[in-house]
Amino acid sequence: MFLGSCTNGRISDLRDAAKILKGKQIAKGTRMLVIPASKEVYTKALDEGLIKIFVDAGALVSAPCCGPCLGGHTGIIGPGEVSLSTSNRNFKGRQGSPDGKVYLSSAAVAAASAIEGKIVAPE
Repeated sequence: MFLGSCTNGRISDLRDAAKILKGKQIAKGTRMLVIPASKEVYTKALDEGLIKIFVDAGALVSAPCCGPCLGGHTGIIGPGEVSLSTSNRNFKGRQGSPDGKVYLSSAAVAAASAIEGKIVAPE
């Protein structure tokens, strides 16, 4: 699961996800990466305790950066892996391997899916 990016790593997105993740754990075998959209969003998320909620749930929180959005460093997927992403594009090879699959979702769907280990609605 990838929660963040410059388009969907706003403070409102992080709040939505944290509300669902609070007091819960990310499913075994599931990775969740959180990247706030900007330094300002990161700082606000720290001040509001959202970063602690993500870390306590088992997510990896990174500093604001492009990361998996452009197939960069942290968060890229390998051949056959599936990513549920709140970024704004899902073309072949976007988050790493051209043999991986990227599905787009809201922050709430990404958080609920991280808990369940499969794509689910937050209800």
